[in-house]
This record gives sequence, structure tokens and C-alpha cells, in this order.
Amino acid sequence: MYASQKAALHESDWLLEKVGYAAAVYKSGNGKDLVITNGLISREFRMQPYFACFSFRNLMTPKEMIRTIQPEGQIEVDGIDYNIGGLKGQFEYAYMKYDWLEKFTADPAAFQLKNFEVRNIQKRFSWTPRRWALNKQWPPKGIEIIFYFSSSQKSAENIQVAVHYEMYDNIPLMSKWITIVNNSDKEIRINSFKNEILSVVEEESVVGGDGRLATPHINVQSDYSFGDMTSKYADHTTYWLPDTLYTSQVNYNLKTPCLLESKPPIGPSYRLQPHQTFEPFHTYEMMYDSYDKERCGLAERKMYRIIAPWATENPIFLHLTSTDPVVVKNAVDQCAATGFEMIILSFGSGLNMEDTSYANIHKIKSLVDYAHSKGIEMGGYSLFSSRTIDAQNDVINPETGKPGGAIFGNAPCLGSEWGIAYLKKIKRFIEKTGFDLLEHDGPYPGDICASTSHPGHDGKDDSQWKQWWQSISFYRELRKNDIYINAPDWYFLNGTNKVGMGYRETDWSLPRDRQVIIERQNIYDGTWNKTPSMGWTFVPLTRYHGGGAAATIEPLSEHLKDYEAHLVQNFGSGAQACYRGPRLFDAPSTEALVKKQVSWYKKYRDILNSDIIHLRRADGRDYDAMLHVNPRLKEKGLLMVYNPLDTPITREIKVPLYYTGISRVATVSEKEGNKTKYPLDENKNIVLRLSIPANGYNWFLIE
Repeated sequence: MYASQKAALHESDWLLEKVGYAAAVYKSGNGKDLVITNGLISREFRMQPYFACFSFRNLMTPKEMIRTIQPEGQIEVDGIDYNIGGLKGQFEYAYMKYDWLEKFTADPAAFQLKNFEVRNIQKRFSWTPRRWALNKQWPPKGIEIIFYFSSSQKSAENIQVAVHYEMYDNIPLMSKWITIVNNSDKEIRINSFKNEILSVVEEESVVGGDGRLATPHINVQSDYSFGDMTSKYADHTTYWLPDTLYTSQVNYNLKTPCLLESKPPIGPSYRLQPHQTFEPFHTYEMMYDSYDKERCGLAERKMYRIIAPWATENPIFLHLTSTDPVVVKNAVDQCAATGFEMIILSFGSGLNMEDTSYANIHKIKSLVDYAHSKGIEMGGYSLFSSRTIDAQNDVINPETGKPGGAIFGNAPCLGSEWGIAYLKKIKRFIEKTGFDLLEHDGPYPGDICASTSHPGHDGKDDSQWKQWWQSISFYRELRKNDIYINAPDWYFLNGTNKVGMGYRETDWSLPRDRQVIIERQNIYDGTWNKTPSMGWTFVPLTRYHGGGAAATIEPLSEHLKDYEAHLVQNFGSGAQACYRGPRLFDAPSTEALVKKQVSWYKKYRDILNSDIIHLRRADGRDYDAMLHVNPRLKEKGLLMVYNPLDTPITREIKVPLYYTGISRVATVSEKEGNKTKYPLDENKNIVLRLSIPANGYNWFLIE
């Protein structure tokens, strides 16, 4: 499992190469240090006479990311704080020389390293894919190191702490978490913990600017995320703090945000029973090799393809607005005829997954069985949050001691009797009906509940942790059975598949022509940090919130141009839309349109689900364009261009082909027409002269 230190820097681009950056572990020549590296990043540890991480390097830039040494983590158990590893004797916090390691001493009060093991990365939970996905590798390839610690303090002599590191192949990414084992015969309470503490090199060094200083250019997030549809705003564990020990910093008030702590915002106040193990969230740290927005986005998208590969599943689905058996079976037949793959019994359809009566389950199961007989998957919608149950089961506001004041106003507590029963009902409904999908609206958003009578938590301090854990345990169980999960919240790392992409409900009540351009803006904006498969858009075949006839596609055969525009730009971006209505077609002409677009999408499915290079955002004033790229496919690029104007246009467009992996000559065909060769310039660009019809589109295949 060990490798030599010849895991040197590579000259090739890790965003283009599929292999070549394998994670490995090796010991230093002096026998005191251990290094884990994949040639893109490295982390180094002093193993004796103390344990400490003294280097975290970005080998691509190359840059040392940490100024000085911090403990590996910190736990508070039964009101007592303990450091995990670390040392004493540091005297400078701006930088550190290697030979200073000989001057430092162990911290006798801290947990001390006892041993370690190295193994391949293990599955965090089970997933056996059964539908199309761009990446089916699970678990990810890479190396895990586990460092085991114990304490000589009487108060902690029966506690074992393990610090886990994972480093992934072919990406500058690693994860870290701790586990705590209670080896005693009595309960202990884990009041709080810190997964990670790092003294990071500051991003900017200025005298003033308090509260406005940039944080270091490293992507840090965790799977303890909720309450938003983006990773940035769903993150609740990453804290960039001032380092008051760093007295030689330039900032006069010592407010430079250069101390990283990864910790929960409250609690967990977890009661760990005898001989049981507590595992918190996982912290992910990814280095960038550039400040370029596109390149940073490509890195984040690759990260999610690796650590949440189920998010690359991307079935084509109909948002069905009825559970009438006649309507449902007709919709199934239409899906089978056109190539759609899944039906979601949507909100407003009459589906009630909380009704687990024999009659309701029998009714829905018969519809699911019919869908399966036609090769169509089926699932349904359930609302958890943004509703009220009653004073006994709702989230209790810590400030008032009463319901109300939750993130969505009112919300049930997942740790209440109702909440616990709710998850059991949904699980039972899925199992008994044979559902393939759950559309879970308002997943647990992070509400803190002050109730002391709910059976699922003790009080305020453990309520967030317990509700989050119930949520992810539920999602992980669904993922084990490859139940597809639409959820408007960032639970990807715990098993969900898709979130909204620019999803603002009232926009789908606007006139049809405005919807089309706004949808392209949403896709453009929503694919910087998400892969196309990670977000859904929306197409109101029937009335949604309002807008009347001017907003809807129905009657479908009367609005073929608008219907085609939605189909083209969704399939052309690789993003699936919620086609909301009772049917997919109403006439042979409509059926032919849907069939044609689905067939085209499936033919180029791999490249259309690949990364998007953002060329020009839709603004209604000139063309807009997006380019799919994948250096590992035969079709290495697919360019989509759109014209929002009422007249045809011809433009010369510079097309950047670096991320296609093409080095010298690109072969380009317009809509599968004649192929033309274009030599790439020194920056890997070509210039295309192209025409786009009025209010239309065009596409080009690049090999």
C-alpha cells in the first residue's frame, strides 16, 4: 500500500486525463513522517514524538496551504475539551521551518497516536446503479488512512478517537472526519466536535478591511448540508475565523480570516451509549489550480461526479398531474411511445404517500405495475417541511417556546411522533407500491427545535443533529435500492440525485416566449457548479401558478414551436425538465416532435451529460451558446447556439476547444451534415461562421 516518493508532479492536465494521479502513502527517509499524495496535493504528518499535520500542499501551483500546526481535531465530551494530537512550543504563526519540528514537544493533555492503518476507500453507504449514469464507479478510487488515538487522562481513558483521511485518485480532493468510540460501561455525551482545524495561509494581507477580507482559495464543504439548492449556501460547517495567535499578521485588528474550523453550528450534544461509535459528518477539501471561474467550476463538477456518482443518473421524466388510472395509463403509454423513462405523480395529482391503507397502496401499485410492464419507472411527490401539523409535533421556536419562526414559517419536527411516523409511512409506501422515485419537497432544512417532549431528540442542542441524521439515514436507505430522489436541497452527498436549477415557481406563469429565454439563463447560471444532471428545470404544459393560456403549452399541437424550444434547450443542455401536465402529446405532429427530440438526446446522451463550457449567456439581444466537452468520448464536443431575435443571424464565434482534449485539428459537422476540419490556434480555439434561424437554434458536433 506504500509507494515511493516518486509520486512526482505530472505535467498533464488532471481535468483532461482520466488516469495518472493515483493516491499513495509513503514514509519519509527519516522514519518520522508519513505522506499521502496523488501528485496534485499532499498532506504530511510528523508521527513521533508527537502527531501533527505540518504540511498541506497544493502541488499544482505549488503552494503550501498551512502556516503552522493545529490539533487534528477537537472534541468536547461531558463538558471537557480534548485536543486530538497537536503539540506545544510554537513561537511563530506566520510560517514554519521544517527543522522547527525538532524543537516542539507533545501536548500531554491531548489524545496521542497509538497506531494507524491504510486501506482502499470504502463505501459510505450502498449504491448499485440500475439506470443510465455517466459515472457508476462506487466507491471512489483512492486511499484511506485511519489514525487511532487514546488519552492518558482519567476522564477519557475509555474513549478512542480515530481520525480518517481519504485522498481520491485523479482530483486534488481529500476528505476528513473523526469517529469516537465509547469503550466504557456508561453513557457519555459528545457536546461538540471539530472535524478539522487548520491555520491556513491568508488570501489577502491588508491593514484594514475588517469583515470584508477574502477567505483562502480552497473549496471546503461537508455532507452536513441543508437549507439551500447550492453547496455554498447549504454549507453550515465551514468557519473562516481570525487567528489571534497570529500576531505578526498585517491586519491591525488581527481579523484576517485564516483559521479554518469545520464544525456543526450547534451541538450535536449526542448521547453515545456504551461500546457504540459516533461518526459525524465528512469534511471535503479541494484545492484549485486557478482563479478562472470555468476551471474552478469544472473541478467542482468533477468532485461531485466522483463522490456522488448517483447524481450522474438523469432519467427523462413527466410530472403527471393526475392519479386517475385512465390518465396515468395513457401517460405511461405516451412515455413508452416517445422514449420518456419515468413518471412522477406530482403535487396536485391527488397522490398521498402518507396514506398507507390497503386501498391506496393497491391502487397505486397497480399503476406502478402497469408502468413497469411498459418499461417506465414511476414515483411520487411528498411534502415534509413548510407545513404545520399541530403544537405537539411542530418545531418549537427556541426564542418563544412555541411553534412558528421556522425556516419556512411552520414545520413539523422530524423527531416528533408525527415526524418519526412520517418517514416510516413514506418508506412503507415506496416498498409496497414498488415506487422507483421519491420527489421529496422541503427536505429537512435545518430547523432547531426546543421541544423536550419529542421522542426523537432531547432538546434544542441535539435537535438539528438528530433530525439531519434521520433524514440522511432515510435517503441512504433509498439510495441502497437506487430509488431516484428529487429534493430541492443539497443532500447529494447523502444520496439524493437532483435539485432545482433556477427554480422560481412564478417564472413559469410568464408568457411562453419569456419562459424560454429565462430557462436558458437558469441553465447557464446553474451549471457552473453543478453537472447538467444535478438540476431540474420546468416546463408548464398546463397551468402552474397563473398566467393563463399565454403561459402554458397546452393545447400542445397549437404551440409546437414553444414546445420544441423547451425540449431542445433542455435536452441540448443535458438538464431534464419537469414536463408538468396530463400528457406528452395530443396529436401525431406533437408525438413526432417529442419522439424526434428524445431520440436525438439519447443518441448523444453521453456528451450532452458532460461538462458545459459557458460561452455566452442568454440576454435576448444576440445569440447565446453553451459547449459540451468530454475528452474521453468520440464526440468530444457539442455546441448549442440559440437566436432570440425575430430575424435570422450569422455570426463568427470563437469556440474554445481546450477541454475537448483535441490538440491540433477538430472535425466539425453542422447537424450531422458535412464534416469540415478546423486547425486549432495556439490557445486551442477555432472560429466558426454559423447561421441561426429567427427564434431558433443550431448545433454542431465536434470530433
